[in-house]
Amino acid sequence: MDLSSPAAVIENNSLENWKVIGAGGFGQVHKARHVVWGLDVAIKLLQCDDGASLHNEAEMMRKGASLHVIRILGVYKDCPPTCGPSIQLGLVMEFMERGTLESLLDTLSLHPPFPHPLAYRLAHQIALGMNFLHCLIPPLLHQDLKPNNVLLDDYLNAKLADFGLAKVSHSVNKMSKEFPGKAGGTSSYMPPEALENVSYKPIRAFDIYSYGILLWSIITGQSKPYPYVHAGDSSRFCFLIKDRGQRPSLETVDKEQVEGLRDLVELMEKCWDHEPSKRPPFKECFLVTERVFEKHKKGINNAVHQVLTKLALGSEGGSKTSGVGAVYVSASSKPPACPKDKVNISADVKTGSLSPTQVSEFGLH
Repeated sequence: MDLSSPAAVIENNSLENWKVIGAGGFGQVHKARHVVWGLDVAIKLLQCDDGASLHNEAEMMRKGASLHVIRILGVYKDCPPTCGPSIQLGLVMEFMERGTLESLLDTLSLHPPFPHPLAYRLAHQIALGMNFLHCLIPPLLHQDLKPNNVLLDDYLNAKLADFGLAKVSHSVNKMSKEFPGKAGGTSSYMPPEALENVSYKPIRAFDIYSYGILLWSIITGQSKPYPYVHAGDSSRFCFLIKDRGQRPSLETVDKEQVEGLRDLVELMEKCWDHEPSKRPPFKECFLVTERVFEKHKKGINNAVHQVLTKLALGSEGGSKTSGVGAVYVSASSKPPACPKDKVNISADVKTGSLSPTQVSEFGLH
């Protein structure tokens, strides 16, 4: 696709086989077939104040495409067949069959372990994608980096999605209880300086903190860093993260159990440092993740095969994942709970969580 030309405006006459596959904080998401291109696409409908701003943002996002960033194929402008007669705007993206990292973590929590070669590769690819966005001129901030906004291709390679959408959607604060401030983002992945601070202006350090929490999810195999706190309770997150300096628990993670795990944990702790200036830039992060992944690269084919086999068995049981960010689809309409006595980076490491003492202390019953 020629990235020097303006982003394509895509209408209904180019699309068929529409299917609603979910909804996220920014709006409804569809899967459709582009009849000219001959491929499936994901269409994320957005509530935008200004179509021009959406188109401009799509241009920036499209030109910012890299191997580990989801491709923006164009801007949708028409009347969706499933949403009534009004014209709506949205982003047209490549469709990712394997869904989100969050859905993968939830599935593997029921069928551990999470093979460490794959975990290390995911950590590295996410760092590469974020470094690319931050190196653009001007830099493109994600502002909502979390497992649900990391998509997976057929071989479980990671691609970043939903980056920068907080700038073009006025529905952020209205449609999601997890967006407490102007900066956008999900409370459990937001840095302390941004929590309940309406005057905060995001900088690169915002995304680096979120990456630190995301590393915790990859290391432990859990998608909920603070399982005892309701997702919409922004005041509780502010108390824990900003006022008390709380971070997801690592009490039961054995840093010596797998080669490279200590390095990844140390990187994670630097990324979620309370002081923004002390968080390492992504160009330093990916050097660490690259070194760690290289030690396990030979095992990646077996790791991917192992996980794909588990996913195939899971799909036979009726569970399926979507191909876009901020969506989870299952037979029960809720993600499966993560067992508290298992971790997915290896067979023997346990997941981190708040201790019973901490639960009592913070009143998180």
